[in-house]
Amino acid sequence: MIFIRKRTFGGGHLEQAHVNPPQTADEATSRWSCFGHKPAVTCFLEDEQYGLCAYTELRPDQAGLGTHIEHVQPKSRYPQRTFDFSNLVLCALADADLQGRAKADLFGGHAKLSEYNAALFVSCLQSDCLRFFAYLSDGRVVAAANLSVNETQQAQYTIDLLNLNAPYLLVQRKNWLDELDKLIDEHLDNDNSLEDLAAIDLLPTSGKLSRFFSATRQRFGRIAEPLLQEHAPELL
Repeated sequence: MIFIRKRTFGGGHLEQAHVNPPQTADEATSRWSCFGHKPAVTCFLEDEQYGLCAYTELRPDQAGLGTHIEHVQPKSRYPQRTFDFSNLVLCALADADLQGRAKADLFGGHAKLSEYNAALFVSCLQSDCLRFFAYLSDGRVVAAANLSVNETQQAQYTIDLLNLNAPYLLVQRKNWLDELDKLIDEHLDNDNSLEDLAAIDLLPTSGKLSRFFSATRQRFGRIAEPLLQEHAPELL
């Protein structure tokens, strides 16, 4: 899960709506449904997230998927944060993508819905979110090995709530890591620079990151940190 550094502005219309926020769940649902400036907000979110889905780190544009605006703290339970830009992220799967998709293969915001335990949820808005998760070669996301008992519970709750091991995600993640491992092996065999390869896969290109940034960052290990520190410290 990539840490998202929230900016302060999500567009004038969103800001104006937040001046007089909803006070009830019904009002939040009604006003959000009628809010006609979601495309503009989506552009702001896509830009600050480097094109990645906030929870899965898919690149929806490359995967042929749409997106939806997700309330990290659900608007049904936190109606006053419905138009709060600091509570909004962009996630993969538009409503059109849900047709014919089994419930077990829903993920991210469409798996989370209105469930949210602030004491357990590891948010992409917290700066240390990466340390809670490990990415395995078979495509699974698991709780990192060096966590406390409570932190392990937090990681597992988040993995389960967001269904980060949905079959679709497992396949996509495994395919990416298999491809990456092959490239790393080829570079080592040919005495090519792993730093150059890491730069291709970890640094933004035209404001976009490659899919599964966190898994890639962990794969490159100690090479990744100085590279990001020098060229993209905003991603640390």
